[in-house]
Amino acid sequence: MRIGPYEFSSNLCLSPLAGYTNLPFRLVVREVGGLDWVTTDLINARSLLERNHKALQLAQTAPAEKLLSVQLFGSVPEEMRDAAALVESMGIAAVDINMGCPVKKVVGVGGGSAMMTELKKTQALVRGMIEAVKIPITAKMRLGWDADNLTAPDLARALEDVGVAAIFVHGRTRAQGFAGTVNLAGIRSVVQAVKTIPVIGNGDVTTPDAAKKMFDETGCAGVSIGRGAFYNPWIFRHTLEFMRTSVLPAEASYAERVHVMRRHLDLACEVFGEELGCRLFRKPAAWYAKRLGPAKEFKKAVVGLRTRAEFDEILARYEKWRAQFCDERGELLPRFQPGAMVASFMRDDDDPAVTQRESIPVPKGPVDVW
Repeated sequence: MRIGPYEFSSNLCLSPLAGYTNLPFRLVVREVGGLDWVTTDLINARSLLERNHKALQLAQTAPAEKLLSVQLFGSVPEEMRDAAALVESMGIAAVDINMGCPVKKVVGVGGGSAMMTELKKTQALVRGMIEAVKIPITAKMRLGWDADNLTAPDLARALEDVGVAAIFVHGRTRAQGFAGTVNLAGIRSVVQAVKTIPVIGNGDVTTPDAAKKMFDETGCAGVSIGRGAFYNPWIFRHTLEFMRTSVLPAEASYAERVHVMRRHLDLACEVFGEELGCRLFRKPAAWYAKRLGPAKEFKKAVVGLRTRAEFDEILARYEKWRAQFCDERGELLPRFQPGAMVASFMRDDDDPAVTQRESIPVPKGPVDVW
């Protein structure tokens, strides 16, 4: 797949998700393999121009991130243009414009999904950004504001006309939020609307099978995976192998999962310092636990994690507790393996078979109150 001047072997991308796709996680997923193109959490363009500490931290990168895109949101053309120029001056590969976020505080300032309601205005804003920089500008959108306003094909055409390098499209409307299922026909309509630029599909890709289905039914050039990667960092490597061989690779072993957890925590401490790194690691630790089998004791302990050394103690105690669910070789008994039925004494939120979209919290209730 190619985006602007960049060509890469993997046509799988890591989607941005606010609060999750920080530098430590992006580096971990790269190390697991199967991934070239990643995007930061969405960053307020004005905050970046004001050199706000949090905005700069979200844009933080490392030499291992050769192909990083910074995602900006905003609606003031001059701010978006100048923020893109600042990103370019930081040596970052590309800028992605958020036109899909449904959250009220983003939409309320004219950013996110609100940009899909005013095509001419959005096209002019994007043209200004493209004319101001040499790096590629891409756009991430939804199918439209609601089922009666599926503007993504028209917007994609308009953005291609002014020089956007790629379109990322989530197969839901703003009104849907994260409810219902992804509309593959809607993504296909965006693919068919453009002439030459790649369209990358997104939404509900939690397994290699789901990725293949999106490729097959939409004709998209690439697939962008968000929550599926938090649930299973091996999804990129496994999907590429499945697409090549039609054979589903074996699940990562417990030892491999522990290795990745330790690596993630080490990077979090290195990037943010031990205290903040441990605090930020508490959330991803719960995602990893979804694939460890029975993990109630681990999750109870890790929510209070304060030091790197404490993590080793928590893990040692958990492995002693976990032994009751394993055979003499230390392998989980079949009924306790991820994806299998779990013992009746386990609460639903401790069930390792919980679906991916439930494993990462999303807002509840009507989108307008988010």
